[in-house]
Amino acid sequence: MTIDVGTSIPPWEMPSVDPQRMKTMAAILRDPYPIHWDSSVGQALGLGDRVVNQGPLNLSYIVNMLIAWQGPTCVRRLQVGFGAPVLDHDAVTAVGEVTGIETVDGEQRATCAVRLERNGVAVVTGTAVVALRTE
Repeated sequence: MTIDVGTSIPPWEMPSVDPQRMKTMAAILRDPYPIHWDSSVGQALGLGDRVVNQGPLNLSYIVNMLIAWQGPTCVRRLQVGFGAPVLDHDAVTAVGEVTGIETVDGEQRATCAVRLERNGVAVVTGTAVVALRTE
């Protein structure tokens, strides 16, 4: 498969963000902020009875997309900005496209615009540099 500027990365979907995973991730990260596991905090902030997904989980959906596309050791750099919060039970999709290709130290790399979308609207945006498979 030829990869050029403009090539779309196959999307990676998370059909429903799981609140139990958020609670587990809060424990793993030792994140004491209750917005990730206590729905009453979400209610106080006007989010209904929903909790907010952690940034690292949102980032992982983009990483999953890149790994599914070019393999488990492909990511060379990833920088993102977090916009709107992702809430429990949201359906999100990681998408991206190649914006540049270069050779660095004998390795062909693609620079990619990446984002996490909810209902077609970007909630996380950024840039990834990915080593392209040689096979």
